[in-house]
Amino acid sequence: MKLFDDPMLSPKIRQGITTEVLGQDGFSMAPMYRDGGAEEWSKQLSALAGQVDMEWTWGSVGEYLDAVEENGIGPNIGLLVGHGTVRFNVLGMSDSAPSESELTEMADLVTEGLEDGALGFSTGLIYTPCTYADTHEVRELASKLGPYGRPFIAHIRSEGRWIWDALDEFVDIGDEEKIPLHLSHFKLAGQMQQGKVDLATTFIEIARERGVDLTAEQYPYTAGSTMLSAVLPPWVHADGPDRMLEYLQDEDTRERIVRDVEEWRIEGWENIGSLAGWKNVVITNVESETNKHCEGMSVREIATERDVEPVKAICDLLVEEKLSVSISLHMMSEDDVQDILSYEHVCVGTDGLFGGKPHPRVYGSYPRILGHYVREENLLSIEEAVRKMTSLPARAMGLDRKGVLRTGMDADLVIFDPATVNTQATFENPRRYPKGIEHVIVNGEFAVRDSEITERLPGQAVRK
Repeated sequence: MKLFDDPMLSPKIRQGITTEVLGQDGFSMAPMYRDGGAEEWSKQLSALAGQVDMEWTWGSVGEYLDAVEENGIGPNIGLLVGHGTVRFNVLGMSDSAPSESELTEMADLVTEGLEDGALGFSTGLIYTPCTYADTHEVRELASKLGPYGRPFIAHIRSEGRWIWDALDEFVDIGDEEKIPLHLSHFKLAGQMQQGKVDLATTFIEIARERGVDLTAEQYPYTAGSTMLSAVLPPWVHADGPDRMLEYLQDEDTRERIVRDVEEWRIEGWENIGSLAGWKNVVITNVESETNKHCEGMSVREIATERDVEPVKAICDLLVEEKLSVSISLHMMSEDDVQDILSYEHVCVGTDGLFGGKPHPRVYGSYPRILGHYVREENLLSIEEAVRKMTSLPARAMGLDRKGVLRTGMDADLVIFDPATVNTQATFENPRRYPKGIEHVIVNGEFAVRDSEITERLPGQAVRK
């Protein structure tokens, strides 16, 4: 939705991103055919997708891409069909299993999106409503990719306590359905799994030896970012956003939420708030002026200020902001980040959320690698870093006209100074553009020239 408010996506284009792949983690803005669904889906995802005062005019993936192009875009835009979106179309936010006819209806929506040119199919199995799905449902929907040869992109069920089971489930689907896989935001979250990158990459190597085409992507920071409501137990989301707000104001329900979170009472649920620890969960964006001072504060600090338990402070803040609160979570180690970045099958992404005091990855992921990890740390060669930003992600997403310099390819080019390129965005001051990225050319036209945004909108929708 941010595209309709800022079609240039300035923080992205200024760091050299010429093509955005949207619809990650099971959340796409199309297809959407559910009666009243656009309003409810927008409310449910306001902390992720952004709030824009505009009429939702589309239903299909093709119509969404048409609307984006009609509005004008700076970078190229491709879309993944979201598992959560197709599930919401058929079942709403319900945590019930679909009947066979409902599952067929969901699968038909995936196929329709692929026919409309979607680049692949995504899920986010730590997020509702995706987390309600069993393996059979996920496999059935992912199987629709087979005839198209397009990738299944997953934020797996766990990156912490149950990561090995989650990787097993993901790889088995790719093996059984003979489809390419792409692991979103490759990380080891929480102290229990830190230091085990060699085990994780061995897991990937074994999968590849089984014949699974598996790649991964990473943002180069020790903190993640998502919506604050993701720290709540899955059952809180199951009746939709309006009912969720009622739950958060009911004292008995709040006590149940506190116990589920603090005592880890739900087996298999990626309890990311407790995994990170409340001092490491930091508010990055709220909508109201009343709570603007919370941006940059940890949940622990807000709870102390309000003299309540952390989970109850979260409930109060979500009610006050009508769910539109995003966060960063500091829960990875720097050694792990470097080891993952060095792994040959990992490419670069931002996973960035806009607004407020965002995670610095929104403004600085790519220049941070070129400046800090290439020039200062000598972790990668400049050629290897560029490969991870260009040809590797293009191959992973099936973009056969992008990613290399060759006659006949799309003219998406970035001109940077390897001696000066670096991010200037920090957690304290994240909304700062990089230095050393001088020109960005999209489809042969300058989107950035002499480190300044031009008034052109040269981007196109990328349809397979």
